[in-house]
Amino acid sequence: MKLDPRTKLYMILTVSAVVMMSATTPFLWGVRIVMTLIPVILLVIEKKYTSAFWFAFLYMAALVLTFVFLSEDSNSFFKTFLTGYSGIVVQFMPCLITAWYVVRTTKIGEFMSAMQKMHVPDGITIALAVVMRFFPTIKEEYSSISDAMKMRGIALGGGNAAKMIEYRMIPLLFSCVNIGDELSAAAVTRGLGGKVKRTSVERLRMIFFDWLLVIVFTAVAVIFVVFKYFI
Repeated sequence: MKLDPRTKLYMILTVSAVVMMSATTPFLWGVRIVMTLIPVILLVIEKKYTSAFWFAFLYMAALVLTFVFLSEDSNSFFKTFLTGYSGIVVQFMPCLITAWYVVRTTKIGEFMSAMQKMHVPDGITIALAVVMRFFPTIKEEYSSISDAMKMRGIALGGGNAAKMIEYRMIPLLFSCVNIGDELSAAAVTRGLGGKVKRTSVERLRMIFFDWLLVIVFTAVAVIFVVFKYFI
């Protein structure tokens, strides 16, 4: 199911607005859980089974820990720390899941075309396009560094934890700087930010599922606000 990038951006905006408001009743928690499960289901539809499983597992585990420890007398340091950490995960995981879905399922060409149709300034468009390519590239770079370190016998469980940090994190930090420069140079080379209006081979149009998701996310956000502040 190929969604329009504008629908995906609207999903991020709506989820971000909802997570900034605290859920104070079981009904509001239910609304937030429903909103969180939608991008997980979309990841399954896109056959991103591993990401969907881990996101769902971490979110549900944090949710259970939050309710279990909040319902008890959390006097010890461990319980207080675990409650606070789980609360942060529950609060911001919906945004992370939605953003991950958007990044993993949206091509840069589609994203640029959608931003152009919405008349977004090139400065914002270029910055967001670089960010969208930055994190997947960093993940690939870290995987390559990990494979190289394993070939040299440097692993976390082999008594070389210090070397693991030195030989993996330092190359990754240098890679972050180089990748950022390369992506920025690639954006300029492709004419992003030029005075001539860019054309795109991507033809975007809103289909039935796009409008359905827009209506669903809008309804969920309106219900959340109404039941929180007016009822």
